[in-house]
Amino acid sequence: MKLIELGDGALTLEFGERIDPDANARVMAARDALQALGLDGITDMVPTWRSLTVHFDPLRLPHDRLRQALLQAAEQKSALAIRRSATPTIVPVCFGGEFGPDLAEVAAATGRSEGEVITALCALDLHVALIGFLPGFPYLGGLPDWLDLPRRATPRTAVPANSFAIAGGQAAIYPWQSPGGWHLLGRTPLTLFDPANAERPARFAPGDVLRIEAISPDEFQGLREHPRHA
Repeated sequence: MKLIELGDGALTLEFGERIDPDANARVMAARDALQALGLDGITDMVPTWRSLTVHFDPLRLPHDRLRQALLQAAEQKSALAIRRSATPTIVPVCFGGEFGPDLAEVAAATGRSEGEVITALCALDLHVALIGFLPGFPYLGGLPDWLDLPRRATPRTAVPANSFAIAGGQAAIYPWQSPGGWHLLGRTPLTLFDPANAERPARFAPGDVLRIEAISPDEFQGLREHPRHA
């Protein structure tokens, strides 16, 4: 574990140098422990796969006080058990065809059928490790090793919004149309980012547990017209 200074208004805890579920569990545990202290002056906390950056107002929160609190929070190791016992949030996904144009290619690359890939994905608890790249874009951990595929050799210039994709041992859901090089397996009808929701514009947050539920194209359209509430 390292504690790194970022100017006079931020500190970063690092728990490793690579994508690691155990490191991410320690990140979440440190975040939760720091939140529980209710320190005045913390302006933002940014968790990633392997680190936690805490932004603060040094006029309200002394640097040494936050440093001590972070070192104590870094010793917390209970988040992984909490996340494993959490009730997953169901995320409906329509797989294949126009919704997931790379499903057949991924199935062939892994030596499975398309149905086997879908069944395996729907049996997983996927953990939101961080939000990044785009507002509301969740990076998800929990894929089996056989789904650890590199990014596409040629990225797309426009990935449809709400696409469920995998690459580099991770899964993700694109909240907006954007360029992207991940393998597109399906699409969810859920809205992932709502700027009108001032309290929680992003549907998911680091530490959430998600479970995929396969739906038909008709069900996808029905949920688009009558969306489920978070």
